[in-house]
Formats: sequence, C-alpha cells, structure tokens
Amino acid sequence: MKVLKIEKENKTKIFKIVVSFLKKDKIVICPTDTVYGICCNAFNKKAVRKIFKIKGRRKDKQISIFAESLKKAKDYAVISSREKNFLENPKTTSILKARRPKDFPREIVSKNGKIGIRIPNCVFLKKILKKIDFPLTGTSANISGKNSLIDIKEVLEQFKKRKFQPDLVVDAGNLKSSKPSTVIDLSSKKIKILRK
Repeated sequence: MKVLKIEKENKTKIFKIVVSFLKKDKIVICPTDTVYGICCNAFNKKAVRKIFKIKGRRKDKQISIFAESLKKAKDYAVISSREKNFLENPKTTSILKARRPKDFPREIVSKNGKIGIRIPNCVFLKKILKKIDFPLTGTSANISGKNSLIDIKEVLEQFKKRKFQPDLVVDAGNLKSSKPSTVIDLSSKKIKILRK
C-alpha cells in the first residue's frame, strides 16, 4: 500500500500517478467531496472484486459509480429530465436503469438492471475522470459496517493490517466534516429514498 501526501508543489505529479494507477486497474483511495472514497475502473471485474475483498463487503450489495458529467452519466444509465435534476445534486447518488448492464460486473449493476451514479463536485476527482475513459467506483473507503471516514489517519489505520489492501492512498489530510451522499432510487415511477 503506497501512500502519497498531497502538497502544493506535488499536486500535478500525484494526479498523474493516480491516473496511471487507475489505467492499470489498480485500487486507489482518494478524497472526494463527501468522504474518502475507494476507486477503480468500474468496468474491470477483477478490480471491482478486489474492492469487495478490501472492504469485506457482501457480493450482493452493489456499489455505485462516479461519472464525470451528466453527458457521461447518460452513457451508463437511462436519464430523463426528472433524473437529470437529481443527478445535478453532487450530494445525491441516483439509482437508475442501466443503459448497457452487461458492460459492468454484477457488483455494479444489480440483477434487475439498476445502477447507482453520482456526479461528484470535487476538483481532484473530476480532473481524474476527465483523463480516463471509464467510470470509477464510488464507494466510501471504510470496512463494510463501519463509519465512512474523513480522517486520513483512520483510513490508513483501518487498512494497514488487512490481507487485502488498496494499491495507493492519496493523503489529502483530514477532509471537511461531511456525510456520505443521499441515495435515491429513481428506477421506477415512485421515488424511494434508500439512505438520507
């Protein structure tokens, strides 16, 4: 598990390293606009399954993805004007009907063809998404069942003794106090709030 601390003078270098790791289907923990997230190429089955091993997450509990923009999100899901309004809120993860379910591993798209998408409002993350041609997994960097984390020391402590570890951790210090995104199911006519 490699750890890189962001400083003013090395931001560009770290950004390039993160992009390189993700293009090689490696697992990266980095800051988001809510909490620390654990990311990989959401199209890559092997990488996605490694995240499940790292988090100790149940295989039947799908994880959402990060899309760089609404235009990109439309490549992955069926989006009408109603869904567009929710997707434009960066603190909301929208559960939608996947446009091409077979493009993703079953850990991303559910058996009934649903996918969770969030468009983050995080400069670092959006910059990365512009440089890659695939969506990223958008799940929090914590062991399943434990709290989402904004404290970098807690992130590192949580994973350092585990059998399965991320390949890279981007240390951006402690993030501003925040909660994970609200999760809303928009895949049917009736809107359901799954997590507030």
